[in-house]
Amino acid sequence: MTQIVTPYLHYADVAGALDFLSAAFGFRETLRMPADDGSVNHAEMDVPGGGHLMLGDPGPDYRTPHQLGGLTQVQFVVIDQDVAEHCERARAAGAVIVQEPHVQSYGPVGYLAEDPEGHQWSFNGANR
Repeated sequence: MTQIVTPYLHYADVAGALDFLSAAFGFRETLRMPADDGSVNHAEMDVPGGGHLMLGDPGPDYRTPHQLGGLTQVQFVVIDQDVAEHCERARAAGAVIVQEPHVQSYGPVGYLAEDPEGHQWSFNGANR
């Protein structure tokens, strides 16, 4: 039986998130669905290596992690690139680097970044 987990993250500014995630992390936009007011209501991105991500604007009741004052999840992404170079690309695009690249206790080199709305992303090398 095949089961695939696809994160669906809520953003107050989906269009801005699409631009940021592409520039910072190398994700590729595959779908953009506009709302009646011209904003982006739903979008999808491919993550290099076979991953997929959905983004949406849930409306005025939504609170970003920054507005909530905390996190509810961290996206864990395995990359087959140089982790330090990936981190520098993210930093140059405006990501807040929460934790610099380092060897983690469970093996791979990784770093932790935060996007403009407060979602955190843990990028980890494929080699242990």
